[in-house]
Amino acid sequence: MHPRAPYSGVVSTSTPEAKKALRARILSRRAALKAGELARAAASIRDVALAVPEVAGARRVAAYVSVGSEPGTGPLIETLSDTGVEVLLPQLQPDGDLDWAPYEGPQALVTAARGLLEPAGSPLGVNAADDADALLVPGLAADRSGGRLGRGGGSYDRVLARQGGRRFTCVLLHDGEVMDIPVPREPHDVPVTAAATPSGLHRFR
Repeated sequence: MHPRAPYSGVVSTSTPEAKKALRARILSRRAALKAGELARAAASIRDVALAVPEVAGARRVAAYVSVGSEPGTGPLIETLSDTGVEVLLPQLQPDGDLDWAPYEGPQALVTAARGLLEPAGSPLGVNAADDADALLVPGLAADRSGGRLGRGGGSYDRVLARQGGRRFTCVLLHDGEVMDIPVPREPHDVPVTAAATPSGLHRFR
């Protein structure tokens, strides 16, 4: 997958409207990605993430199952699991919070709300990811200060807030989605410590 230039346009002066416009722009770009590009990006993100000391030395990693044109997490999850790392995956709750259950193979994933794939195992509690050595989260963009643009549900901001800055937190993005201008941020938005893209790792703090 060829690196894409970071988006650097001004979308709006209103934070909610700025988020909406930026989400639409990024989702449109992602929708144009071909299957081969997505597969190559997933393999590259696996390699980038596994080279990060916080992930390479982890005993427990909290991650997620990518869907659609999101940066693929399948190869990364499989490799972590195959090497003995405990991988926790989220289960979306009715209130929008996330519970967690262990990854037990692709055959143990079930379709859930919003088209997500979740582990079918017994939940461990919303605090299960707090002790993970690394937390890998989805997103649409990030800026150089660690500001993260999500889908708008707030689920991962709750998880990041519970981490309290104690762990390595990393958003997985396509190339070109780490921005040179601040992403729109509201008081409830929690920054991440890094972003992993197919072309490399970006550390923010």
